[in-house]
Amino acid sequence: MTRVYLLLAISCQLITSSCTTVDLYEKTEPVPGHAWLNSFRPSFDFTIKDTNALYQLYMVLRHNEKYPYTNIYVNLYVQAPGQDSALIIQRDLTLATSEKGWLAPGVDDIYEHRIPLGDAQTLRSGKYTFTLEQIMRDNPLPHILDAGIRVEKKP
Repeated sequence: MTRVYLLLAISCQLITSSCTTVDLYEKTEPVPGHAWLNSFRPSFDFTIKDTNALYQLYMVLRHNEKYPYTNIYVNLYVQAPGQDSALIIQRDLTLATSEKGWLAPGVDDIYEHRIPLGDAQTLRSGKYTFTLEQIMRDNPLPHILDAGIRVEKKP
């Protein structure tokens, strides 16, 4: 019996020590009525202090199994410190394939995606504002529960 506990303790230690990514920021906003109007543009602010680190930006998206598409088109508006206007980045994000189905873990009929929005990069110090906009043909876009941003500081 003590072998089982020892094995369990070692497994837990390996799992927790193998994760070297440090979460810096993650926030989501609920989509009103679970139908994302293109006029609903959730915005997220955070401040960068460590200019030597690499940061990876992700879109966080929760939807139910009735979401009718295998992708989502979004605009990401990036307002960097000291910039007068926001940079607009358009992305076509894959959510499912015919071979694998949804590309995110699910609980019951809810799926949560964390999709990279480009390569990891260094960022200037200061306050950043990220704003998300869905640009699909459907307006509102049905069966979207939450949308958000995650920023990870890479080791």
